[in-house]
Amino acid sequence: MKGEILDWLATVEAEHARRRQDPALEARVLALKRYQQRRLEWTYRDLLASTRYAEAARFFLVDLYGPVDFRQRDREFARIVPKIEALFPQQTVATVWQLARLHALSEELDSAMANALDTLPIDPGVYASAWRRVGRENDRKRQLELVIQIGAALERMTRHAWLVNTLKWMRGPARAAGLSELQAFLERGLGSFRSMRGATEFLKVIEARESELMNGLFQAAPSALDELPAA
Repeated sequence: MKGEILDWLATVEAEHARRRQDPALEARVLALKRYQQRRLEWTYRDLLASTRYAEAARFFLVDLYGPVDFRQRDREFARIVPKIEALFPQQTVATVWQLARLHALSEELDSAMANALDTLPIDPGVYASAWRRVGRENDRKRQLELVIQIGAALERMTRHAWLVNTLKWMRGPARAAGLSELQAFLERGLGSFRSMRGATEFLKVIEARESELMNGLFQAAPSALDELPAA
């Protein structure tokens, strides 16, 4: 498992390096990420406005997928991976495995989408056309499965008060060890899910809406574009 996590982090870094060597590709990827975040904000505007679900929805939009630079967090992840199985319970290790897999897959798909874009700025038609050109339906389904699995794992972890308290106690040592980004990420994830007092409905909404949109985009259904805001 440790080797796989490092391999996926290496995949992410390879995607970043390829983009740095191609400024036009990097610009398209950034535009794509911004557009996808706007789309998510539109699709889940009700959850973002909800007292119960807003914090978890924001965590999904910003910390799991957003147009921000995760390189510092990734470097911190890579540093602890060799000792991760000795430091953390198996449940936490499995969640880190899922996070690394999701991160690598998302970056690969974003690069493929950016290469398939006909033009900028991105509008619903341009986005849908690139989506179908890329294809990779099984990878899209796997991406959604990982999101749901990570959400379910975070919800399960919130039931263990000792884990939540341990994370809080680790703030000082994490800062001293140069792991503050990773520490903050884990705290935000657990905190946002703990505040929901149950994530079943939240995760069902995400799974249903993303599955419907995904199927509509692959089938070129006009209604699928209704959920995509203009750029």
